[in-house]
Amino acid sequence: MSVKINQLTKIYGQQRAVDNLSFSVEKGEILGFLGPNGAGKTTTMKILTCFIPQTEGTAEVCGYDTVTSPTEVRSQIGYLPEHNPLYKDMYVREYLRFVAGLHKLKKARSRVDEMIEQTGLTIEQNKLIGALSKGYRQRVGLAQAMLHDPQVLILDEPTSGLDPNQLVEIRQLIKNIGDEKTVIFSTHIMQEVQAICDRVLIINKGKAVANEKIDALQSIVSSGLTIVVEFKEKATADLLEKIAGVKSAQNINRGKWELLVEDQHDVREAIFKFAVNNNLTLLGMQKQERSVENVFQELTKE
Repeated sequence: MSVKINQLTKIYGQQRAVDNLSFSVEKGEILGFLGPNGAGKTTTMKILTCFIPQTEGTAEVCGYDTVTSPTEVRSQIGYLPEHNPLYKDMYVREYLRFVAGLHKLKKARSRVDEMIEQTGLTIEQNKLIGALSKGYRQRVGLAQAMLHDPQVLILDEPTSGLDPNQLVEIRQLIKNIGDEKTVIFSTHIMQEVQAICDRVLIINKGKAVANEKIDALQSIVSSGLTIVVEFKEKATADLLEKIAGVKSAQNINRGKWELLVEDQHDVREAIFKFAVNNNLTLLGMQKQERSVENVFQELTKE
């Protein structure tokens, strides 16, 4: 395992920021690390990167313990924090040469050339970092994180604030990195999780509430499927919930409703008869698969 966390706990005063958390990540896997604000994501990443020690439990990176072997752990990790800490008065190539010096890389020039090409910085390499767009600054951040060829890459909100074109480019770059490295990817953009990640770990109040492959997420929340129906006239939840097989009804807007239906129960005919019997015009009916966002909301709501 590239990353292994076992019964990790971090306590600040009376608050358990991380509460008995356990998970592992293998090489070549991109893990989506999700949770609401204050869930303990950043604290976990700070423990993994040896910025702070845990209160209890263990954290290992490529077989090295974060407490007993912090230098070895840092050599195996590339870290891009949420607020990309770049020297804006340095030029791109100059900055990457500086970072290479910190890592004491023997072939610094060729490694910098490789990272500039891999992250798409060739045309911007002689510009001041402060003059770059947000997307290119993120590329510089990724380049410095990967410069020493780490086995594990930890990315905290790497796509925050990017425009749609930049999102596509950075997303593809991360996927390419994930072919060879272990990537822990923290974000609040659920579409990015579905597009990039192999597996999702959701934590809430410091505890893991889900740790599943993307296509298996639906099975860990309340059973049933969702159908969206739309009527021309006004309907009510009380009436809709009387339809055989319908467990609950939630109004989306005006005549559009989201119905949670029992598994393996075909309610199409019942909905049609309901519309006829109540003088309603049925405008549409569509099965809706649960998204990562739906699962996230169900698992983290109060």
